[in-house]
Amino acid sequence: MENKLLEVSNLQKIYHDKSGEVVALSDISFDVKEHEFVSIIGPSGCGKSTILSILAGLEKASGGDFNFNKNTTIGYMLQKDSLLPFRNILDNCLIGLEINGTLNEENKKYVIKLLETYGLKEFIYKYPANLSGGMRQRVALIRTLAVKPDILLLDEAMSALDYQSRLAISDDIYSIIKNEGKTAIMVTHDIAEAISMSDRIIVLSKRPAIVKKIYNINFKEKSTPINNRKAKEFADYYDKIWRDLDVHI
Repeated sequence: MENKLLEVSNLQKIYHDKSGEVVALSDISFDVKEHEFVSIIGPSGCGKSTILSILAGLEKASGGDFNFNKNTTIGYMLQKDSLLPFRNILDNCLIGLEINGTLNEENKKYVIKLLETYGLKEFIYKYPANLSGGMRQRVALIRTLAVKPDILLLDEAMSALDYQSRLAISDDIYSIIKNEGKTAIMVTHDIAEAISMSDRIIVLSKRPAIVKKIYNINFKEKSTPINNRKAKEFADYYDKIWRDLDVHI
């Protein structure tokens, strides 16, 4: 993880309405290294998802700057899987390739291989209604990977699931991202989720948000997210981050 893939410098976001202006992001600076898994956590309404929207080009920053170190492609995975019920699983995963005009036999084989590798072989030609919530999120991740992004933006990607499914899919998503050699930035409200999955955690203050602290997450024996929750260091990280957040989230 030596090469910086992304540098964010003094990022600001101000919203304007009839009552005046609301400063969402005041001064946000951080970097992300290639193949790193970074989580952003902070109080509700502090602008976590806004950062991802700016990085993805969906919103414009009011100030500051961000730069990718190469011609970086981005994959954006949202809270809801948004699978189209009238398309089978394979066709759902091919949508991005269809939209950007890169659907060919080679890329289709790549997507089928992903589905087969990550436990969805028997569901390739079934429809979303036949899948559990966790499996649908796995499909949504493979749909995101289909366009071969350099960096994945995960916006509360597991928050719609029940607790048990969320634990299981966190292992799935983590292993897929690591196995495929991807870089990820994840926004989450869940401290335990962030600690168990991340290489680093960026803690934001309440609005107007600044970077309050950045934690390097080092487990003596790093494993899967579920097993990381059992590590001796886990409780210490949890306590420190909880204290940094100012308010209950």
